[in-house]
Amino acid sequence: MNQRILLMSSSRKDALGYLEHAEEQIHTLLRREARKVLFVPFAGVTFSFDAYEEIVKPVFERFGYALESIHHHSDPRRAVEQAEAVAVGGGNTFALLKRMYDADIVDAIRAKVQAGTPYVGWSAGSNVACPTIRTTNDMPVVQPPTLRALGLVPFQINPHFISGKPVDHNGESREERLAEFLHINAPEEVFALPEGSALYTDGANGSVLGDRPALHFTANREVATVACGETFALSKIKGPAAMDAWPNFRL
Repeated sequence: MNQRILLMSSSRKDALGYLEHAEEQIHTLLRREARKVLFVPFAGVTFSFDAYEEIVKPVFERFGYALESIHHHSDPRRAVEQAEAVAVGGGNTFALLKRMYDADIVDAIRAKVQAGTPYVGWSAGSNVACPTIRTTNDMPVVQPPTLRALGLVPFQINPHFISGKPVDHNGESREERLAEFLHINAPEEVFALPEGSALYTDGANGSVLGDRPALHFTANREVATVACGETFALSKIKGPAAMDAWPNFRL
């Protein structure tokens, strides 16, 4: 495989600024090569795409990469086909996936990344890199035509993972929510990323970047720690059946 995929849990870590923690992670993906990144801002809901671009563009430029948002292009699919790299920002995963389908770019992004174009996503942008968006933490504020997503990795990721419950919180913990997913969708498994961590993969093998280990929630309800820098085969984590055998995953 010759793919380059970076799936980050979050745009921020602790008290650091926007993507401040992720500079070396992004350099791992883009290798300090001169590239113009196509940004997909479709997960933004309470602010404009222009405003989202104004947040992300100067960060990438500071890292040494040009960036332009896809919403400036009259033909989004063609913009993807010509992209040198693709970045998909966080926000609401349901809004993101619906807008991606509306713009007819889901298949185009998948094809570009499988052909070797670098892809970076954070939060919702990592959720849509999975086979489906069933392990997002977001509310379904809109209804996409299907829950099927890009399938850049063969298993489900849960970003923004945080263990346990806040004081006086009587709802389910993240562990309990993921246990529900595992129970209903056995034998699928989940790869959970805490704030600041990321999964980097070439399409066959992956490793955890950052300073916080990831968690592998297995089909038999065990939780294995995946250490930072540890390389593992993506096939180690069980995903859904082959795409042509999936149910439609409609809401």
